[in-house]
Amino acid sequence: MNDLVRIPCVLMRGGTSKGPFFLHSDLPADPVQRDALLIEIMGSGHALQIDGIGGGNPLSSKVAIVGPATREGADVDYLFAQVNVQERLVDTSPNCGNMLSAVGAFAIETGLILAAEQETRVRVHNVNTGKIIEARVQTPGGQLRYQGDTAIDGVPGTAAPVYLAFLEAIGAKTGRLLPSGAPQEVIQGVPVSLIDGATPIMIARAETFGLTASESAHELDQNHDFMARLNAIRIEAGQRMGLGDVRHSVLPKPVLLGQPRHGGDLAVRYFTPSSCHTSLATTGAVSIAIAATMPDSIVGTSLPGLALPADLTFEHPSGQMAVRIERNEVTSQPVVFVTRTCRRLFEGVALVRRRY
Repeated sequence: MNDLVRIPCVLMRGGTSKGPFFLHSDLPADPVQRDALLIEIMGSGHALQIDGIGGGNPLSSKVAIVGPATREGADVDYLFAQVNVQERLVDTSPNCGNMLSAVGAFAIETGLILAAEQETRVRVHNVNTGKIIEARVQTPGGQLRYQGDTAIDGVPGTAAPVYLAFLEAIGAKTGRLLPSGAPQEVIQGVPVSLIDGATPIMIARAETFGLTASESAHELDQNHDFMARLNAIRIEAGQRMGLGDVRHSVLPKPVLLGQPRHGGDLAVRYFTPSSCHTSLATTGAVSIAIAATMPDSIVGTSLPGLALPADLTFEHPSGQMAVRIERNEVTSQPVVFVTRTCRRLFEGVALVRRRY
């Protein structure tokens, strides 16, 4: 293997996503070289990512890059990279809360931070958005624990809980909760709410497309006319949110809302955006929850009379996700809490053909 370069990495599941975790110091500092390296490692440009370690799906073609904190008040930095499956592209504009749920454990195991006696609170600086999210990791006796009794829909079995508190979720990319200035507006005849919470999203009612938001992810993906129309509306939404031309960006993420069928508060379908998420992105759930606190938004009108603190359950293709919304006593802004799990799957090195 003298002609191959070895890059240390750990494959981890975070929530309902998975991908390799790297130390910042093990990757090129230059973003162009770094992205070229990630594309080769993941095998992008092929539907199966057959010549790399990617899983051939947006939920398993994700990368986390972790290093010492560069922001005051944080413990570690976390840069998320969405590596496109079909195209040789890397997008570092979004955050991923599912992958974030494994950052604390990775930071402890790599020695970036020390474990506390029972629960370790890791203040994660998300480099993509500049925001801090607190991850509470189980460390009984000062030892990291992965096994536990917490189940999340979209992941088989149980594991130790990871509690995520989105302390600065508002205005992740634009700096404003309502980038266009209105809680509701109309794009191409469709009422939408453009929200910049933990990630920028475009929310619409499923019924405006003749849908229910209880369809399977596969059914929605195969509805090509709907997907094309949704993307056209999303592109206009990106312009109105100040994100520019988003044809080659994953932001904003489209979200459909409908009436719940399984005891939840809302049926939700979240798009990546080229396909429907098989569960629900954590940052998407946080953004929907924040939108629920605005009575005039599409979410707010679907949940009239919502008062904080509040517990909400969103139905998604793999089950449900519960969130809790509280109000920060100092800033009066909503703070959203989400429970996730994570697991270390594989550790070793990624092998690449050339130096970057």
